Amino acid sequence: MRKEDIYTLLKSIQENILLLHHWDTDGVCSARLLLEALSGKTIETRTPILGNYYLTDEELHTYASYTCIIIVDMALPKDQILTLAQHVPIVIFDHHLQEEIPEVYHYNPISKGASSDRFPSASWIINQFFENPINLYALLGVLGDHEQRIKKNTLFSQYIQGFCHVNHLSFDDLLRMVYLIDSNYKLGDRTAVEQIPQFLLTHNTPQDILTHPDWNRNLIRLEQEITHQLETPGEEQNNVIVKTINTPYNIISTITRKLAWDHNKDAVVVNTGFFSDRDQIYVRSKKNMKPLIAIGKKLGFKAGGKQEVLGAIVPKEKTDSFLQEILTFLTT
Repeated sequence: MRKEDIYTLLKSIQENILLLHHWDTDGVCSARLLLEALSGKTIETRTPILGNYYLTDEELHTYASYTCIIIVDMALPKDQILTLAQHVPIVIFDHHLQEEIPEVYHYNPISKGASSDRFPSASWIINQFFENPINLYALLGVLGDHEQRIKKNTLFSQYIQGFCHVNHLSFDDLLRMVYLIDSNYKLGDRTAVEQIPQFLLTHNTPQDILTHPDWNRNLIRLEQEITHQLETPGEEQNNVIVKTINTPYNIISTITRKLAWDHNKDAVVVNTGFFSDRDQIYVRSKKNMKPLIAIGKKLGFKAGGKQEVLGAIVPKEKTDSFLQEILTFLTT
């Protein structure tokens, strides 16, 4: 889809726009950048039910009444996107591994074969699309998805260092902002998540984020829970760290990332405590996750991710069998 076509559509629609964003820092910062770029239009920011990488039937019915839907940083199932596209024009800005959908306005350089090293976040893609200078929100989205490992990306390490120098910030300041923003979804506060893009639009300094009282209280609770969950080590199976946790907090990606990076190994985490009837499964690997994501979808699970990540929601009775599929994929 040509950029000019997306510009034309976004310029033509003034009101009743739904901005559907992922719940993490990359998602909310991407939404914030879009709110700024589309200033003056009537836009509602929403996120799916936290933990769901798909929309419920109720959401699909409600969202079909909007004039336009913009989806950012969410690889929703293709069939759901096509269902919505029958009623309303869809614009997608994303960086996840996904098939390009020609029936909608789909802007994802990764789906066209671009390197994820050049497009490490949806926020960066949106910032470049609108030809903005490097700014706090574009970089927070990058750090949100990569944290310390972004330092290995020479180009973005230079961008971050330059931004920090000019704005009298440190890398750790930026990383703490990510943790503070993410604290809302990790504690399961969907309403708070949906309010963040507007908050960032009107409170647009680093100190507004760093001193937010609710987010700082959130972070204390989460740090205690993450420490508790990591007190029990994972089991190593054929050079893969495997760990089961039971928590109502949405911290599975944080736990997986920490295990993978601290041990320099592939890591698989299962959370049995977030849903009553399903388990969360999260994988972080040095292998390309695209084939594993396809396996998950073929088995009928809600699965998605990026080159190095898989996230899936699996019925509890299917968890063990899918875990074996994952371990077979990672170790062969």
